[in-house]
Amino acid sequence: MIDAGKPTRFPRFLLDGEVVEARDATPTATLLEYLRGPLGRCGTKEGCAEGDCGACTVVVGEARGAGMRYRAVNSCIRFVPTLDGKEVVTVESLRAVDGTLHPVQQAMVQAHASQCGFCTPGFVMSLFALWLERDRASREEAVEAITGNLCRCTGYRPIIEAALRMHALGPSTHWPRGPDNARKRRAALPADAAGVSLPGFHAPRTLAALADAYARAPDSLLLAGGTDVGLWVTKQLRDLPPILYLGDVAELDRIDERDAMLEIGAAVSLTDAYAAIVGRYPMLAELANRFGSPPVRNSGTLCGNLANGSPIGDSMPVLMALGAEVVLRRGTTERVIPLEALYRAYRETTLAKGELVRAVRIPAPRDDRIVGTYKVSKRFDQDISAVCAGFAVTLRDGGVTEARIAYGGMAGIPKRAFAAEAALQGKPWTLASVRGAARALRTDFKPIGDMRASAAYRGRVAAALLERFYSAHGPGRDAAPIRVEELTASIVP
Repeated sequence: MIDAGKPTRFPRFLLDGEVVEARDATPTATLLEYLRGPLGRCGTKEGCAEGDCGACTVVVGEARGAGMRYRAVNSCIRFVPTLDGKEVVTVESLRAVDGTLHPVQQAMVQAHASQCGFCTPGFVMSLFALWLERDRASREEAVEAITGNLCRCTGYRPIIEAALRMHALGPSTHWPRGPDNARKRRAALPADAAGVSLPGFHAPRTLAALADAYARAPDSLLLAGGTDVGLWVTKQLRDLPPILYLGDVAELDRIDERDAMLEIGAAVSLTDAYAAIVGRYPMLAELANRFGSPPVRNSGTLCGNLANGSPIGDSMPVLMALGAEVVLRRGTTERVIPLEALYRAYRETTLAKGELVRAVRIPAPRDDRIVGTYKVSKRFDQDISAVCAGFAVTLRDGGVTEARIAYGGMAGIPKRAFAAEAALQGKPWTLASVRGAARALRTDFKPIGDMRASAAYRGRVAAALLERFYSAHGPGRDAAPIRVEELTASIVP
């Protein structure tokens, strides 16, 4: 057992200025059920129990230097022990003792942005996170902030209007913004260097302790953001093995530049990871924005998405195309392998027993390489891909010196298209060459059909995306968005 011989240390978090010690929380108790049960906070609602509807949204604050960082998360799939040492803010937290509404709540009232009210607390908390983060919100920022919240009766126009009004309604005396309040709340957080240790849940504080514990108990479940594992509990009702939580390991919550590589640690959230990636590869901004919702990206981790091994994980194709590597650790030993070498079969990786993904390394941009990624799904936001493609092509004197092409949704694992790459290698960068590579995709993949797309559709889309990449980056193009009318009519069957 991973916690054998370790003294029990219950999770503690700050709620409305008071430290809550969750002595009655099990390792897989969700924050939602703990709020609505033992704490009697029923403003936070349960809708989908999988992080898709946003009715359960709360805001979680974490220490950052002398201050705090607050972000919206889905409480329905967040386990209580992962909140240790943090602050939890619910919709009840926003109302002052004298009944004065918070500016976000007041804006919702003024804009008539609530009808049945079931989804309203979640919207309020998503907007509260935006209120804390910005001095004012643009329409685009407001829409992005609520992409993880569903409304079934009010409609989104008045909710967006409330978001545009809230900053103009003056400060909140109960929840003031700014560094003084952040420092005050930072000082009130519970602190304990020992970390949480419950029967069935252990949260080491150092990488060495984590690696040692996993090497000694390799059948333990490594938990990072929980945006997938949480559903194993809430939807599949599974009993989980003993959990090793890596979210409290500061050495894993790092983004560094090393040897012309961007290294992103295993505890870095998708929000922070994609911000760093897009800062170097701006063309990946749409993919980053379409990956789940802000609450999902705030909890989930990039390395967790990679280690998950899903064939439709949106991060893998473009990272494979870029030549990303993963740093693996077992005990005190580390090794580095190409990202594509991590996957063996459907939901199976090449990780050894007791080995974990410590970080992912992404090469720096190059002037002679063009990069792109496309996601095709039934909805624009918060949907699973039918096909996701990543391309990185190196050009010299009008010819292709290197082509790296990868797809998700086309096989049981995210996979490089080696035949298509070979068909482009050494060829002129022309539409004829690209169509030849698109035909070679038939050798690379034999897709299946399912509820998201048929096999024939996937094959045609994969070929069309390669041609779309050329249309955006071919000779004479400046990589600006292209219109539908500009696309050629022929798609490789």
